[in-house]
Amino acid sequence: MSSLTLAARNSSTMLRRNLLHARRYPSLTLNLLLTPIMLLLLFVYVFGDTMSAGMGGGADRSAYIAYLVPGLLLMTIGSTTVGTAVSVSNDMTEGIVARFGTMPIHRGSVLAGHVVGSVLQSVASVVLVGAVAAAIRFRSTDATALEWLAAFGLLALFATALTWVAVGMGLVSPNAEAAGNNALPLIFLPLISSTFVPIDAMPGWFQPVAEYQPFTPAVETLRGLLLGTEIGANGWLAPAWCLALCALGYFWSRSVFDGGRK
Repeated sequence: MSSLTLAARNSSTMLRRNLLHARRYPSLTLNLLLTPIMLLLLFVYVFGDTMSAGMGGGADRSAYIAYLVPGLLLMTIGSTTVGTAVSVSNDMTEGIVARFGTMPIHRGSVLAGHVVGSVLQSVASVVLVGAVAAAIRFRSTDATALEWLAAFGLLALFATALTWVAVGMGLVSPNAEAAGNNALPLIFLPLISSTFVPIDAMPGWFQPVAEYQPFTPAVETLRGLLLGTEIGANGWLAPAWCLALCALGYFWSRSVFDGGRK
């Protein structure tokens, strides 16, 4: 059996293992998924009318629903990948990875299984949050089929990038609790991006914090694709951030995993 065939077969096995774990222990994923759903319902039904009026949409909250949903979809990805950091840390601290090391399996398949499984869970979570958004009247009537495809590609790329970063956080964490805490920026950063309010509505001293981070370009690009708003430089900044984070997370994870620093 060639090395490539062995890696593919072992990665598939590890993927099935991680998906089975997610199915048997869904509480972590569900708890993390509830955060963006509750924020969506809170901001729409408690603050929606006021926020829509402030954005020039009158008293109809539909304007704010349209503005809010793209950012919440990306926040959903960040929330889901926190579970990845916890899962990786559990594997490293409970000895299963050391046991895998005594078996004739491709070493990189352990991380590959976590990454692919997390991306699939992120996509499923985005679909669920999108269904909730559609149920409360989010509509994207102006997006073409190509724009929908580009939006899906951006979500998948963003999920892959954050997953690799979360894997690195899980590898360097001494336990599952620390992994969850280390991954909190993946939930916190969307809160200080353009997800909830436009950047120009923020205090001047705070605007650079919201603008120069990975979530804001991704939010603005996704918003432009789904709603037809201007994308501008965000069209290349978003994938550039994704590729940079993906490379950083990958090489960081492989360095720690192969170096056996746990």
